[in-house]
Amino acid sequence: MTTQSDTSTHLAAGNIATATPGRVTLRSLRKVYGDDKSASPAVKDVDLDIEPGEFITLLGPSGCGKTTTLRMIAGFETPTEGEIRLDDDLINKVAPNKRPMAMVFQSYALFPHLSVFNNVAYGLKLRKLPSARVTEEVETALTSMNLGPYRDRAPHQMSGGQQQRVALARALVMRPKVLLFDEPLSNLDAKLRVQMRGEIRRLQRRLGITTIFVTHDQDEAMTMSDRIVVMNVGVIEQVDTPEEIYRHPASVFVADFIGRANFLDVDVHDVTATGADVSVLGQRWTVPRHAAVDARSSVTLMVRPESVRLTPTRGRAVGGAVGRVLSSMFYGQSIEYDIETEAGNLVVSVADPHAHETFSPGDFLDVGFEAGRAWLMPVEGDQP
Repeated sequence: MTTQSDTSTHLAAGNIATATPGRVTLRSLRKVYGDDKSASPAVKDVDLDIEPGEFITLLGPSGCGKTTTLRMIAGFETPTEGEIRLDDDLINKVAPNKRPMAMVFQSYALFPHLSVFNNVAYGLKLRKLPSARVTEEVETALTSMNLGPYRDRAPHQMSGGQQQRVALARALVMRPKVLLFDEPLSNLDAKLRVQMRGEIRRLQRRLGITTIFVTHDQDEAMTMSDRIVVMNVGVIEQVDTPEEIYRHPASVFVADFIGRANFLDVDVHDVTATGADVSVLGQRWTVPRHAAVDARSSVTLMVRPESVRLTPTRGRAVGGAVGRVLSSMFYGQSIEYDIETEAGNLVVSVADPHAHETFSPGDFLDVGFEAGRAWLMPVEGDQP
């Protein structure tokens, strides 16, 4: 059971010593399972540069290749082709326990028969460090993680958040050049998960350690990362900052996977150096565009739900800029509407509305959006 003291504890990492953060480079990385090298690869021709001290998140749906990529970096999987370098050293054939890396697993992977102290000390003992040195290093890590009072407890006597801190302490006490996370927060309840992702990010910033984090949770990726690597069917769709990926996705897949998005069919009148003139919802707009969009492109206009604007109208027919409320859902901090328009149904999110500003199913509304926050992008294959 999670207590208030569990969720209010903060990591005090000032005394944890770490190695110089490493630079990770992936070149033409490919992984095919089984003996049939012509089979569909789990990871296909991945190129990625991770700077020292950077927090990178591999994000994507199940089966996209993110965990396989992480396991190849850690040494638990062998690449079929390509290179993995740490700083300037090729490490493809280096055993996992010989790589200056540490991993925090989804299950925490704590030894149930060992105390908190001995769980954290385990890796140091394998290195055959002097007993006094092991004790000193472990006590420092436990104190820094606010785990001192729990040093003699077994893992099953601790909450999920406390076990996560033990797993972190065990990883950091090894002074890795790279810290790896494999969906470490998925076993925690929602409130503690939010708390822990903030604490992990603060810890990473304080230590300046290179961190590679795997998740399918968009909120984790958006709130924790310096850059996000969005993967799909074994390939990288986009690598960029959270804000750039949200506002200017490279593909319809990224736009639809990250957050919520409306996709509108538009008539394109003109394409300029950075934008385009389009008609949609009975009006003409100038919107920013993807660099790949030209006058011959098949395109769609992405509009995020929070960018749509609704105002009362006296209209009584669905057409042009007039929409009709089909449904509404109250979330406390926002209301989400499903609006029927001639361009298709729109999801609209209105933040913190007053009671007199809300609408009901059947209401007719004028529908617009913030043109500068829309994004005209090319369509490849079927759009959502």
